[in-house]
Order: sequence, then C-alpha cells, then structure tokens
Amino acid sequence: MSDWSQKLPEAARDYIAGRRLDEVECIIGDIAGVARGKAMPASKFAKQPTFFLPNSIFLQTITGEWANNPVGAFTEPDMILVPDFSTATAAPWTADVTLQVIHDAQDQQGNPIAFSPRNVLRRVITLYEAEGWTPIVAPEMEFFLVARNTDPNQPIIPPMGRSGRRAAAKQAYSMSAVDEYGKVIDDIYDFAEAQGFEIDGILQEGGAGQVEINLNHGDPVNLADEIFFFKRLIREAALRHDCFATFMAKPIEGEPGSAMHIHHSVVDVKTGKNIFSDRKGAETEAFHHFIAGMQTHLPAVIALLAPYVNSYRRYVPDFAAPINLEWGRDNRTTGLRVPISDPAGRRLENRLAGMDCNPYLGFAASLACGYLGLKEGKLPRAECTGDAYMSDDELPTNLGDALDVFSESAPIREVLGVDFCNVYESVKRNEYKEFLQVISPWEREHLLMNV
Repeated sequence: MSDWSQKLPEAARDYIAGRRLDEVECIIGDIAGVARGKAMPASKFAKQPTFFLPNSIFLQTITGEWANNPVGAFTEPDMILVPDFSTATAAPWTADVTLQVIHDAQDQQGNPIAFSPRNVLRRVITLYEAEGWTPIVAPEMEFFLVARNTDPNQPIIPPMGRSGRRAAAKQAYSMSAVDEYGKVIDDIYDFAEAQGFEIDGILQEGGAGQVEINLNHGDPVNLADEIFFFKRLIREAALRHDCFATFMAKPIEGEPGSAMHIHHSVVDVKTGKNIFSDRKGAETEAFHHFIAGMQTHLPAVIALLAPYVNSYRRYVPDFAAPINLEWGRDNRTTGLRVPISDPAGRRLENRLAGMDCNPYLGFAASLACGYLGLKEGKLPRAECTGDAYMSDDELPTNLGDALDVFSESAPIREVLGVDFCNVYESVKRNEYKEFLQVISPWEREHLLMNV
C-alpha cells in the first residue's frame, strides 16, 4: 500500500487488511447534504496530487436545477478538494472493496470555500475556540422505513414486516415492533461496525416504521460526518431488504415527523469542565445565556433546520414536534429541553431540527444561536413547567417566511458568513419557487369543482 494508507483510521485499515483496495470515493456534502464527488481506482487515487470539482455543486437545488450565483458570475471555476483522511471509511455494501473519503473544499488560492457546509460548521467552531470554549453535541436521528415507492403520485405506506403485516403506528419503544424489520437493523449495525461508528442505541419511535438512532456526544464536525455517512448506510441497508429508508421530515400523512434532536454542552478548554455547571453542580449564568440565545435567534435559522416545504408539516401540535421556543427541564413539549443529567453532563436539547436538514448546517445553525447567547449575556424567559403546546406558535410556518427571517438577521449572517447565507438563500428561493408551480392533489380534489 502507498503512504496515504498509513493515514487511515483503524477501522478503515482493518477493513482493507489482507485485501486489494479497488476503489476510492472522493466525496463532499452539498447544500442539501447530498454526497457529490467522483470515484476512481485506488491506484489512481494514490498517484493523483490534486482533485477538482466545480464550485457550482453548491448552487444545485434538490431537484437538480441551478440557482443564481449571488457571489460572482456563474463561470463554474474548479475548487480544489483536499482529502481528510481521518474520515476514510468503508463502503461495505459495494461489490468490490471500496473506501469513502470526505474532502474539504478550497479555492485555487488555498482558502476555504465559504459556502461549503463543512466549512461553515468549522467557522462557527472557530468562534467558540476564540473564546476558549469547545462545543459538544450529541445527535438523535429519526427516520422511517417505508415500502418501496416508485410512483411519486402514490402515498407513502409502511413497510411489510416479517410477520407479513404492515409496520404499525403508536408502538413507541416496542421491541417487537423493531423486530418486525430486524434484518434491516442487523445490517445497519454491521455496516456501522465496518465503518467504525458507535451506535449508542436504536429504538422504535411513534410512527409506523419509524426508528431512532442515538449517537454518543462528541466533536460537531466528526458527528456531522457520521450522520452524513449514516444516511447513506441506512438507505443501503433498507434497499437490501426491499424497502426504502427516508429522512423526509414528514413522509406519511397522519404520522409524526422525523427530527434530528441536538444536545449541546460547552467545555472550557483550560479546565476541561462543562461551563453550564458551577463548582457546586448548579446551573450557571452561561447556561441561561445559551438558552436565551436559542430563544432569540432560532427563528432566524429555521430555514436551515427546516430546509424544505415538507419540513413545516412536522411543526403541528400533538405530533411530538415542538412549535415553540419555550424551555423546560425534562419537558418534551418544549422546543428547548433540559434532560436529566449529572452536573458534568448538563446540556440543552434543541428539538426543532428536522432529520431532513444538512447535519453540518443544522449543527452550525444551532451552535450559532448558542454562541450569540453566550456573547450577548441575556437571560431566557421563565421556564415552562406545563404543556408548551398550549403556548403561542413562534416559528415561521413555511419556507418562504423562514427565508425572510433568515435574510434579515445580521447577527446570524455574520456568524455563518455572508457569502454562505447569500448562496443558501438563493438555492432555497429557487426550490420554493419551483414548489409553488406544482398543483397538488388537495387542490384538484377541493378546488377543481367547488370554487
């Protein structure tokens, strides 16, 4: 093997040990979190000094159209892709021996591309580091296993379980419900192990065929990389067993949506201690400032946490999704929940993000709100101790409104980067405009003959 193979993580080295490595996939996440890039023979990867992709991949919408470039002419100059060998991991579902490697995007002068989502997250983390802080996150991933759907005009339905019956709803935490599609779960475990990923737990959620996977807390970039990889491995595991895995926020009418809950804590670099707890184990002012930052700035980043028109179907009362910016201790009706923990593990859970969001941008947006709170030093509203669903809605109710709030927030634009914000808005305005040109079955059913 060549010298670059010595830079690989242990799991990747173990995967190719004693075998001939056939292919390397050079990948990068676009604005949607879709893996873009190119695959090449491993022998070519070892010899090629530079990798290129046009910067226009960050202007591509989820439908494949191209948004206007707000930061320059649409000339599609090449970016330089720099492999991050710490991300190298197996693609165990392929027929040959393949590794995936996430790459960082730089311009031809070696500067980070400002609108690359991984770079946006790094930018936010750098702001924390400048204050002597290390942000820690722990994500929860919810998704649905569904029957194969090859006709977009047909509704999504739950998958067939091993019993020969469709997966049932309202079976949260049921072990027998998980067993219905146990073979898919087995493959998820096997793929994750081959890729060197540690799963903290898998459980049945409230929807029919809805599963939750929890990951251990850690570095935001590393965990965003894992979620980026996990989405692909989960889809591949489902396809092996004649079903689809979907990360749509609300794929099935009448069922709960899928969230990506994000748990946050912040560690002082010098002491290694959680700044949310004092020496006596009590909550600190910093903890309350962090909460206040979330309450103040989350409306401006909903466009990143809920990035598609479908995302807003999740924000409805009594479907286990928050519709507010209230905070509370061990209260799952609030958008901001303080879970039970010891002082060292004190954290804040942001329950607003959908599983359809780009993990790099979801973490960046949420951390940006907390950072601004720590810098501004405000206090949050009084804790909500009752049913927060009874409070007023505080979130934008559609993508267009969310983009308006996003575009008007100077603090968020400064933290995330103006160029990124302009590119993101351009892509999302294009998607929203496309959606508004589609006539839905509801409109044909209720308006065609009645108005």
